[in-house]
Amino acid sequence: MNELNQTPCYKKILVIDDDAVDRYIATKTIKKYAFAKEIIIKESAESALEYLKSLAGTPDELPNFIFLALRMPAMDGFDFLEEYKNLPEVIKKKCTVMMLSTSLYRGDLERAKNNKYVSMFLNKPLDKGMLNEISLIGNPVS
Repeated sequence: MNELNQTPCYKKILVIDDDAVDRYIATKTIKKYAFAKEIIIKESAESALEYLKSLAGTPDELPNFIFLALRMPAMDGFDFLEEYKNLPEVIKKKCTVMMLSTSLYRGDLERAKNNKYVSMFLNKPLDKGMLNEISLIGNPVS
């Protein structure tokens, strides 16, 4: 992250969360710390999966990171991951999944850590420290 010249570190981020306040905080934080040039918001796991599938033929348009909420109605974060594993390899190789939650349930943390598609489990709300930590593992925009 580069706060001084505000050059975005990454090209695109996908935020999947049904909660309007959490989406707002994530968006503001990502913009404030110039973490990504573009932020795509999806209010459901289903719409996010459709979005990702639509970009399978254009891998350069895929997001660098997916910030995935754990608890959502209909299809939660773990349900999303079950469907995500069936997506084309190009999507899974390009997108790094970060699970976001307010859950204090240790089972959720363990389940996320044991999922090969989840790179990090983060407690909401998203903040500067988390973005700094994530930037250490990702591939910056060229």
